[in-house]
Amino acid sequence: MKKGKFIALEGIDGSGKSTQISRLARRIEELGLPCRTDCEPTGRPAGALIRKALTGQAPLDPRVIAALFAADRMDHLVNGENGVCAAIAQGITVVTDRYYFSSYAYQGADVGMDWVIQANALSAQLLRPTVTVFLDVPPQAAMERILRNRDHVELFEREERLHHTRALYFEAFDRMKDVERVAVVDGTGGENEVAERVWAAVRPFFD
Repeated sequence: MKKGKFIALEGIDGSGKSTQISRLARRIEELGLPCRTDCEPTGRPAGALIRKALTGQAPLDPRVIAALFAADRMDHLVNGENGVCAAIAQGITVVTDRYYFSSYAYQGADVGMDWVIQANALSAQLLRPTVTVFLDVPPQAAMERILRNRDHVELFEREERLHHTRALYFEAFDRMKDVERVAVVDGTGGENEVAERVWAAVRPFFD
């Protein structure tokens, strides 16, 4: 059976990833292809602890959070029949909101890039996205969206952190030698407008 695609939508918090993942999955299904959406952290033990740490319920050193992300991601990829790798092998396209860059968003200023790349190296060797779509939204606009849509700002979400995280994404794409598989998409404007840009970036991989 033909393998499915693995598509990652990345971007700083507030870039609208969740909305665009749903829109993209519907477009893929309209092609008559099986598709599922996935996200991290998962509901498994490492993921549950990550969620508590990010909301301040379980104070942890940032390096511990990054290590938990790496562990949760590995489980996410290879967890038996439910894992991402198994789904893709069965011909299912998986669209996810995070891949091995998720750690950067939560500890970028506190842990060196070398350490984070090492922590994520095994999952990167197992599976890399067919294409990574980076929704590029100005950090100030993203922060405004976060403040409008949430009752509280999570532990690491500050505008200055969003600026730093955006820069780290591009460094990560370069350091992990994934630049050729990254599509930077303008994430500003209306939901429909952004969805069309995302689809234009992804559609060639289904030809």
